[in-house]
Amino acid sequence: MQTNLADFMRNTADGEEAEAILRKCVHCGFCTATCPTYQILGDELDGPRGRIYLIKQMMEGAPVSRSTQLHLDRCLTCRNCETTCPSGVQYGRLLEIGRKVVEEKVERPFGQRVQRRLLANFLPNSKLFTPAMKIGQQFRPLLPKTLRSKIPVAQRSLEAPTQTHDRTMLMLAGCVQPAMMPNVNTATARVFDALGIQILIAPDAGCCGAIRLHLGFNDDALDDVRNNIDAWWPYVENGVEAIVMNASGCGATVKEYAHLMRNDPDYAQKAARIVDLTRDLAEILPLYEDELTAMARRRAVHTVAYHPPCTLQHGQQIRGHVENLLTALGIEVHLPADSHLCCGSAGTYSVLQPKLSYALRDQKLDKLEKLEPQMIVSANVGCIAHLQSGTSTPVVHWIQLLEHLLYG
Repeated sequence: MQTNLADFMRNTADGEEAEAILRKCVHCGFCTATCPTYQILGDELDGPRGRIYLIKQMMEGAPVSRSTQLHLDRCLTCRNCETTCPSGVQYGRLLEIGRKVVEEKVERPFGQRVQRRLLANFLPNSKLFTPAMKIGQQFRPLLPKTLRSKIPVAQRSLEAPTQTHDRTMLMLAGCVQPAMMPNVNTATARVFDALGIQILIAPDAGCCGAIRLHLGFNDDALDDVRNNIDAWWPYVENGVEAIVMNASGCGATVKEYAHLMRNDPDYAQKAARIVDLTRDLAEILPLYEDELTAMARRRAVHTVAYHPPCTLQHGQQIRGHVENLLTALGIEVHLPADSHLCCGSAGTYSVLQPKLSYALRDQKLDKLEKLEPQMIVSANVGCIAHLQSGTSTPVVHWIQLLEHLLYG
């Protein structure tokens, strides 16, 4: 796709990157066929190819309107189109540049500005979010249905391991996961403990940056990135083997740290080292399949449906690892039809675009429940909470199932 950048984009880092990405697009339309929002809305501008045209027009100096902003807002950033694209168009990166430009050129209505700022300040701040979640869980039965669907039922806490090991790995606890689903982190630590690996958590590490980045607060997001690098760096210098991610959304973002920090001379090299160390659970635990198989016991759960999050299968390009490991451990794993499609969670999307979000959730659950599983498993806190809000079938992180196979 030929481009002619406007003066405000020419000779800038974002402009050069956007132009390189745009030139890869050959207008084939393969991406449209796998775009969740296009399938629902049927509007070319609500598919990747249409959004690419909108971004190209912005970069070339065309007027930017609220309509342009709306079409970009409706994108889930699921990156299914990247998996589909035969030309290797990095649509996710182009979209972030486009959203940054439209935020500068189009002022949002007051209500939207307030809502997005509240989300950006509240969700990544565990000092605010954790007590609010505890209060919400306590009074959950009394809350309106819409709000109740956002609050997982409190569960009995697992006991964290206390044994130390010579081998250590660092784990990002996350910003919302410790409050919403603390057993995911504990289950992760217990599984690694059984393998003789101690999981460490840097107390000063916080949000990975994804929430603020996708809401358009780019400077705040980069501050989140710097904060995590600073919090992790002493552990890196002390020789941790890896930085473990058990939320695929966080993992997809942390693996972008080198790109996000590429123009920061103080953090560029450190960010690259962080990326080198970052591994999703699905990249690490299959390496220990023999040890896990020897320890796993038969349990009541034997048939599950697996929803692979977009941030795992498209963002990180990790596919098949979870299914293969659980199968090796004696679990019958089924993928739903159209398993490549998004469940509609997508971070804050379910709050900002509820109609589309819940339509996608219901489509996903229909296909998952047709498999008649005992349990639905996934790999990201947002997907798990979103799916659970629409079904009575238990929805858990697959690491919790693995912990159950080891410990009961």
